Amino acid sequence: MMRLISSALIALLVGALSLHAQQAQSPDPATPPATVEQSDQLPPSGAADDDRAARPQREVGADWPFWGGDAQATRYSPLNQITPENVAQLEEVFTFHTGDLPEGTAEGKYSPEVTPLKIGDDLVMCSAMNILISVDAATGEENWRYDPGVPNEAIPYGATCRGVSVYTDPDAGDDDPCATRVIQGTLDAKLIAVDLATGSPCEGFGENGTVDLWQGIGERVPGWYAVTAPPAIVRGVIVTGAQVKDGQAEDAPSGVIRGYDAVTGELAWAWDLAAPEQNRNGPPEGEVYTRGTPNMWTTAVADEELGYVYLPMGNSSVDYYGSNRSDAESEYASSLVALDATTGEPVWHFQTVRHDVWDYDLGSQATLLDYEGTPAVLLPSKQGDIYILNRETGAPLTPVGELTDLPKGEVEPDFISDTQPVSEWHTLRKPRLEEKDMWGFTPIDQLWCRIQYQRANYDGFFTPPSTERPWIQYPGYNGGSDWGSVAVDTDRGIIVANYNDVPNYNRLVPRDEVTSQPINEQQAGGKTGAKAEGAADPQAGSPYGINVNAGWRNDVTGVPCTRPPYGGIRAIDLATGKTLWDRPLGTARRNGPFGIPSMLPFDIGTPNNGGSVVTAGGLVFIAAATDNLFRAIDIETGETLWSTVLPAGGQANPITYEVDGRQYVMVTAMGHHFMETPVGDEVIAWALPKQ
Repeated sequence: MMRLISSALIALLVGALSLHAQQAQSPDPATPPATVEQSDQLPPSGAADDDRAARPQREVGADWPFWGGDAQATRYSPLNQITPENVAQLEEVFTFHTGDLPEGTAEGKYSPEVTPLKIGDDLVMCSAMNILISVDAATGEENWRYDPGVPNEAIPYGATCRGVSVYTDPDAGDDDPCATRVIQGTLDAKLIAVDLATGSPCEGFGENGTVDLWQGIGERVPGWYAVTAPPAIVRGVIVTGAQVKDGQAEDAPSGVIRGYDAVTGELAWAWDLAAPEQNRNGPPEGEVYTRGTPNMWTTAVADEELGYVYLPMGNSSVDYYGSNRSDAESEYASSLVALDATTGEPVWHFQTVRHDVWDYDLGSQATLLDYEGTPAVLLPSKQGDIYILNRETGAPLTPVGELTDLPKGEVEPDFISDTQPVSEWHTLRKPRLEEKDMWGFTPIDQLWCRIQYQRANYDGFFTPPSTERPWIQYPGYNGGSDWGSVAVDTDRGIIVANYNDVPNYNRLVPRDEVTSQPINEQQAGGKTGAKAEGAADPQAGSPYGINVNAGWRNDVTGVPCTRPPYGGIRAIDLATGKTLWDRPLGTARRNGPFGIPSMLPFDIGTPNNGGSVVTAGGLVFIAAATDNLFRAIDIETGETLWSTVLPAGGQANPITYEVDGRQYVMVTAMGHHFMETPVGDEVIAWALPKQ
């Protein structure tokens, strides 16, 4: 029996350990533990003119109007028709096919990750290649679609569009074209606005509905600069960053954050952290935004009342070497930055890693909530730490400790910080690895992994990069919480966080051994690389390339060197920070030795990509794992009460909504090449049988 289970586990490994990361770099050692900074030169919140006054926000319930459900990104729905007692009766209502499947050079690069919005009677969404689609929320019949014509060559790591945003012009009449508009950023770096009712481009937005985000960026290299996350819209300003392909070169496109008028598409401001005043209204003629600076590839959340937008920042380019980073880069990288969305001025920032050379960028969308009577923002990190901060000042509301006397290594000891902040309230991070944790399909595999453990540098959390020997990074850049973010049941006071628990096995590669070329030096039409970031990337301009074994898999068998589980889901008491329950997420059913699905139902915990939704009915709905199951979990106990097999990978956040008094739950099943799950184009809705 044990042998059977081992086989199943192996399989799991083979298909599951490739998630994605995105950027890397960081800040300055002189900052105090848990860097919190309040600018004294900024305008008070609400200082904007009437055109930028706070306006009422759509509410979650019958609708799912924001990517995170409500404007606070709690992913909590007040709907309660589906309960632990009746969830087993769920039946499929409809399946809609987007028709967007990989062709030609896009084969092997699809990772859609899309979460639809539900507004009124309609669902609006984007496909992997940014085709905008509206369908009837009750029947799944298509209303309209708009194809912006994104070419395959624009795909960076993967064809990903996580979602769209919706904005209603307060000065427009109900019947005016584009009174309410759908806005998305695209893989080829455009900002597009179309009418929610018809899908027609909004002519008054940019040029016939399109703003070119390459303006001011510089060298136009397909796949190097792409938007994969829905923008935040606050006080009539669209705020967006962009993904910059990792590991390529220090001279990478800028991580500039820009705000655009949601009606006209005109640039409202730009926040170039290395040249904030010079480039506030765009770079001077003939110049570009500062290259190589930290970017924001994931989703921001906004506080309409304060007028602030909270930016989870990534790292500078390149990720694993930092001695030549500027002070400004070091100050803001891997930080949550509160920006006044009316002016583009930073208000405060909270740094989670100092001098980040581990690609510990912030991937999760933060969540707004009230914490002990104080407006707060909850921030999960890839290291697994969960922080709760004062929303206005950035001051921690939960304990933040300090790791001291950390190893500095031999590569750049003057740069590596010897201290790091750490959450003393709650962390998803597990204890450090030991040699006995090494694992394999057979005793030979396990022995091989033990040898690899012995030959690597590993001095616990924050082991610095090395070149003479590999180093173990645990958790890896896919550890902790990623873009799927967490859900918060604000009524019960429970945080639900799914997480990955996998290490990376890395080595800095001396420049004279680097054989790969940065994306801007590759032949036109050549492969832009669908592999996980950091796998033999050139890091041009630095002394080293980087080789990352994401998930630390055996080079020969593809089996992970550490024992399962590789991912889990946890409920956390919001009042105390204590774990209520914690369990592996994902079964062995889809994996098996030699690629043969084992069909074993054991919960062994697979890597997972995507988040959850929690409901007043007492349920957690989540897909995310590599077993292609969509499941309902009792939020009180952690017990799985219902599950169904998806036709493709469910690497997306689900939603729930109501039409004519009937509650639906929905998730997209479109697969993910990094997760090695089957690709599809399905959007599937379930509900209880009609009475």
